[in-house]
Amino acid sequence: MTSSSRGLPLLPTPRGDVSSSLIEALRRPPGTALVSAVEPPDDPLTDEDLHLSLYVCYELTYRGFAGVDPRWEWDPALLALRRALETPYEARLREVVGGSASPDVAEELRSLANGEDGPSLSHYVETTGTLQQFREMCVHRSAWQLKEADPHSWAIPRVAGPAKAILTGLQYDEYGGGDPADMHSALFAVTMDQLDLDPRYGAYLELLPGITLSTVNVVSMFGLHRRLQGALVGHLALFEMTSVGPMSSYSRALARLGLGPEARRFFDVHVAADARHGEIALQQVVGRLLEDEPQLAGDMVFGARALTQLEQRFTDHILGCWQADRSSLRGAAA
Repeated sequence: MTSSSRGLPLLPTPRGDVSSSLIEALRRPPGTALVSAVEPPDDPLTDEDLHLSLYVCYELTYRGFAGVDPRWEWDPALLALRRALETPYEARLREVVGGSASPDVAEELRSLANGEDGPSLSHYVETTGTLQQFREMCVHRSAWQLKEADPHSWAIPRVAGPAKAILTGLQYDEYGGGDPADMHSALFAVTMDQLDLDPRYGAYLELLPGITLSTVNVVSMFGLHRRLQGALVGHLALFEMTSVGPMSSYSRALARLGLGPEARRFFDVHVAADARHGEIALQQVVGRLLEDEPQLAGDMVFGARALTQLEQRFTDHILGCWQADRSSLRGAAA
């Protein structure tokens, strides 16, 4: 278990030299020395030490950790380390996603949303997955779903005019339209509870592999850097555009596995909401923002392609493990 009695997650077990130095420092007052240089790993997209370290740095800007002084969030040494981790990660992402000089953003996002490269995790879970595999998938997704909407909300203060108003409306829906029980993060916690999983924020951090943390770190990186607002909006738009099909599959999977409406509500709500949200995000958020800031087009495509690349690696990891008859989580299964 990695959550304290106060609700804040506990600092995780290190996975290498960088995370060891970082986690040890966070147990002390801000100003404690940190490593100042990071050797780029072989695979910056999935490396365990890099992504646990980056995840821990980012969490200081969300809810933090039990026993960690909140002033660490803006500690100069921590920010320098965070940047040293982000640099190889962003560089590798830009290398693998490629780019074009003058992309047609709407056309590119529709193409990515309709693409069917590689195996589908949602199709496997719907047709073949066991209850234990569904539980395992929810453990992976808890890193994102229990903070759902928060990273994308960083876009709100960074845009202006109609795009801001429309984006705020989208995020209002994500936060339950003002009803705490209907917040999407709260609905996912209910699903976890129905599956006999621990629904507390950060409870499964120890079990999450680097690729899972990477799928969350990418949107945190986009959200926390104003220079990457285009990438954040591109990520948001494609995320909304590609939600309905998988969420429908997951709901049907739970029905096949004998789970009732309460367990399925998180997925059913997304099917209804994101059927609207995807087109709104594309036409009214992306479209309106590009009218004011056309120079953001390239980064919008970058953010969307980064989402696609990391999600495919995430899927390959999980299905590869399941096909080899082993858990896709670190250590023991949930």
